[in-house]
Amino acid sequence: MKRYYIGVDVGSISTNLAVIDEERNIIETVYIRTEGKPIASVQRGILIMRDKLRKKFSEDIEISGAGATGSARLLTGVIIGADIVRNEITAHSLASLHVRDDIQTVIEIGGQDSKIIIIRNGVAIDFAMNTVCAAGTGSFLDQQARRLQIPIEEFGDLALQSDEPVSIAGRCTVFAESDMIHKTQLGHAIPDIIRGLCEALVRNYLNNVGKGKEILAPIMFQGGVAANKGIQEAFKRALNLDVYVPEHYDVMGAIGAAFLAQEVMDVNPRPSNFYGWDIPELIFESKGFECKDCPNHCEVVEIKENNNLIARWGSRCGKWDDLSVIREKAVSIT
Repeated sequence: MKRYYIGVDVGSISTNLAVIDEERNIIETVYIRTEGKPIASVQRGILIMRDKLRKKFSEDIEISGAGATGSARLLTGVIIGADIVRNEITAHSLASLHVRDDIQTVIEIGGQDSKIIIIRNGVAIDFAMNTVCAAGTGSFLDQQARRLQIPIEEFGDLALQSDEPVSIAGRCTVFAESDMIHKTQLGHAIPDIIRGLCEALVRNYLNNVGKGKEILAPIMFQGGVAANKGIQEAFKRALNLDVYVPEHYDVMGAIGAAFLAQEVMDVNPRPSNFYGWDIPELIFESKGFECKDCPNHCEVVEIKENNNLIARWGSRCGKWDDLSVIREKAVSIT
């Protein structure tokens, strides 16, 4: 019987899922908005994936391994019953190398953060992340598209229509927005303003996230912003190098998490911890409290499933972690 593996990547803006088979073929993917509700978005993502797979296979397929990644990876791992929980750098690197084994630089720009991964000889040797300022991320581009009343899908195409980009301050979202408003009031054409913004945001990325990094080709561009042709072209011009956008650019983290699940289950064969396709019907509750037993005043999070406590974490001393599913199931976490 063919084996299938699922990966779930939950970030601040999007929740992404991917199911692969044992030959690492991509069977199905799901990309939805997190909308500030990671538990609900995971359940909705599983529901959508379940429906897609039922249409394809006419029945529920058995999952032999589950992986979680993203900024909400610990919570995601608890909700789905992950066999492995790993950071985004590992997941994105693995997925990128699967697509192209000669890749040397990965540029990833998501909804509210961005990262760069330096790969040499098939190994990630360096990385940097920007999670402080949202300039250049998907949420900022969405905001500017709404302000200009332009569908975000047309944003990049408009940038390509420009031959004379205007100069936009891209080091800060506030400055960039006010500069765009000022240039609009001066009468500059919208395509010129948008192209100027794309170039400013790429310049900001290279001067911050990419600062001090040796950016070598082949370069892979992924994350939701990779769909923006204006940003794609701005990177090509700034680097004077070609930039490759993979087919599944928006769910690479989830694909990498699925690969990681396959690897860990191959090394240690056993039944998967995955809770199954009825996850959308389960009732999860999360709440936090402050431990006052010492001066640390740790903020502890606890998760209940159908009113049963299934996980706690957050204490520095480990006092409140003894019920964590992460420890009970010996899930690998990094």
